[in-house]
Amino acid sequence: MSEKKLQFDMRLEKVWERREDFMAMNPACDVPVLEEPGHTIICDAYALAEYLDDKYPEPQLYGDTAEARAEVRRLVSWFDGKFHREVTTNLVDEKILKRFLKMGEPNSEAIRAGSTNIHYHLDYIGWLIEERQWLAGDRFSYADISAAAHLSCVDYLGDVPWEEHRPAKEWYARMKSRPSFREILGDHIPGYPPPEYYADPDF
Repeated sequence: MSEKKLQFDMRLEKVWERREDFMAMNPACDVPVLEEPGHTIICDAYALAEYLDDKYPEPQLYGDTAEARAEVRRLVSWFDGKFHREVTTNLVDEKILKRFLKMGEPNSEAIRAGSTNIHYHLDYIGWLIEERQWLAGDRFSYADISAAAHLSCVDYLGDVPWEEHRPAKEWYARMKSRPSFREILGDHIPGYPPPEYYADPDF
């Protein structure tokens, strides 16, 4: 929404509390949820992204051709699915989510798996960016937003081996320089500060 220069207010929703008012908005009881003026409710990240591109078409973040949109969707699925399962869940969920939800001690095998798997994904980002300006092509897209969102969570823990993956690091530095993304980098978890370089676009 920031990329599209739309005004909005963010609200924190503790989905695990399963508030009745929130469940009335989204029976799936997950985020994100967009409430438009006039009480139009849009739920689910994919539906919401498509809705924003349909209703507020400038700039197009899915691309302006069928081929471009297919590639963006493929990569969004890659990071929201494959990267999430192989990296985010194994690192962020184990180290942060379990602590807040009091779900026991982190699983060391899962953490090792996430730390191993992330190299494959950073190599893939580097391969993509060798031939393209952005991940899905020569235009910034939802693919970049999805990948950077997951990486920012892992980077908050200091668990991204940037120095071993320079092309991926250079792409992420460009993401960190975007005004829309700098707002995300300003979010902190109480009692769990990020590394000093976390919000620095120059690392």
